[in-house]
Amino acid sequence: MDPCPFVRLTVGNLALKIPVASKPARSVVHPSLSPCFCKIKLKNFPLQTAVVPYFPRENQFPDNQQQTLAATFHLSKADIDKLAQKSIFSAKPCLKIAVYTGRRGSTCGVNSGCLLGKVSVPLDLAGTESKACVFHNGWISVGKETKKDSSARFHLNVKAEPDPRFVFQFDGEPECSPQVFQIRGNIRQPVFTCKFSFRNTGDRNQGSGSLRSEPSSSRRWLSSFGSERERLGKERKGWSITVHDLSGSPVAAASMVTPFVASPGSGRVSRSNPGSWLILRPGGGTWKPWGRLEAWRERGSSDGLGYRFELIPDMSAAAIVLAESTLSSSKGGKFVIDLGGRSGSNGRVTPRSATSPACSPRSSGDFRYGLWPFAVHQGFVMSAGVEGEGKCSKPRVEVSVQHVNCTEDAAAYVALAAAVDLSIDACRLFSQRLRKELCNHHQELLG
Repeated sequence: MDPCPFVRLTVGNLALKIPVASKPARSVVHPSLSPCFCKIKLKNFPLQTAVVPYFPRENQFPDNQQQTLAATFHLSKADIDKLAQKSIFSAKPCLKIAVYTGRRGSTCGVNSGCLLGKVSVPLDLAGTESKACVFHNGWISVGKETKKDSSARFHLNVKAEPDPRFVFQFDGEPECSPQVFQIRGNIRQPVFTCKFSFRNTGDRNQGSGSLRSEPSSSRRWLSSFGSERERLGKERKGWSITVHDLSGSPVAAASMVTPFVASPGSGRVSRSNPGSWLILRPGGGTWKPWGRLEAWRERGSSDGLGYRFELIPDMSAAAIVLAESTLSSSKGGKFVIDLGGRSGSNGRVTPRSATSPACSPRSSGDFRYGLWPFAVHQGFVMSAGVEGEGKCSKPRVEVSVQHVNCTEDAAAYVALAAAVDLSIDACRLFSQRLRKELCNHHQELLG
């Protein structure tokens, strides 16, 4: 499999030095007492915001300071080509940063922050698909004053690094058992097939293609996750999707192990009682758990899909949360795993870090594979773009090459993307009717 070129543009190591005025205004709060922030904008990308820590003027920024990320932009080749298009206003694309003193937010509709100054960093992205480039690293003056000793100083690091990815596209909605193509430029090559089915809730058999006679140990494992919350009433349960390679062998699966149940007195799946999926990989003649996805319907004006994804290292170790956020139930968005970066599903920037395990598996063949070792491979892991309720969703999956060592690695992310997409339907209000592919004779059609 050949990857697609991507570039990861990062902004980090922010700091601000502001001289103390000899006669400070009463209304001004010095940044050492109140946090500052900045707004970071790249053309064609959502605005991102970040806190800017105050740095004592007499101190020097350490040269060996570990990169602290404030914003990340993921650029495809098409994005780079768009940015490179010449404009009558600018010869080169620029990263624009507006620095504010005071707190973020607004009071009575009026922004609380006070604009200190703006910074523009020119970007020459040619060749960054294959070689890292630092565009700026150090202090720069901001504000109206021009003298070095009397102006505010803003520190930042802006750099671009190659971040090649495998790109996969579902040829149809996951519940319609589609093919999955690998995309590279204009080339589409089939790599996987998906089989959607209903797991028989009586015997907990997953019904996964060539692994129909699932070993009893695997059935017991699935049963231990699902039996506690089986109940009468409104629920969606037993959904399963298996990913096969082109030879027909199952290489990954996603199985709904905790039903999506309407919380008492409402027609929604609540955060306190989420539904869940196990992401499975074959090993030793049976399915072995790799990850767990929980999903629910958020309350309030957002009314979005909340989710949490955990990596399951083994049967004894505690699960590791890798992603926890929301995406719009009506518009869709992106499910993202980014270890050490800042990722947004629909323009909102949310930092998320993961704890590194103390040990790593010997090879990708060990069932604790994938997403290892954290200490070596930081940054982007994968994303899955899905559509909102009632829309034809053909998930697009991007996976960093650092996290794919074999076909099963890629298939696990494809299965996870399918589970995220199906969770949009599983979390629909129970007053709404599901499409026929998501209902079987054991489940009632709601209308």
